[in-house]
Amino acid sequence: MYGQTIGVNPESLNDLIVQLKKGLPVQSLTKLSAQLGVSEIRLAKTVSIAQRTLTRRKKEGRFKTGESERVLRIARIFERAIQVLGGENEARRWFHSPVKGLGNKTPLEFADTEPGAQEVEAMLDRIEDGVVY
Repeated sequence: MYGQTIGVNPESLNDLIVQLKKGLPVQSLTKLSAQLGVSEIRLAKTVSIAQRTLTRRKKEGRFKTGESERVLRIARIFERAIQVLGGENEARRWFHSPVKGLGNKTPLEFADTEPGAQEVEAMLDRIEDGVVY
């Protein structure tokens, strides 16, 4: 299960789905932006949440389902990077470094769509298997 880095601690996949449908708390984005070392605005842009929408969500306290899924997507990849690369600092550095296999984009930039996120995860799998990028 994933989401612990942003305060999502589901007991099961069904619990995770319920939490996503309810909407993640806005603090999940705040926590993730701090861990990644990027501004909330930058992270919101990566997960396709406009600045005005982010301001509204802060007042409401929760994201909508689709927004929650996109925030969780980045958290999931960051957690996987921590696991593969050996720690938060290493994962953070990798997230901000251009990668040739991603068209010289950073993993954070590349993961702004689901197909891009899947490729970043596949790259982490290859790194774990010993393929260096």
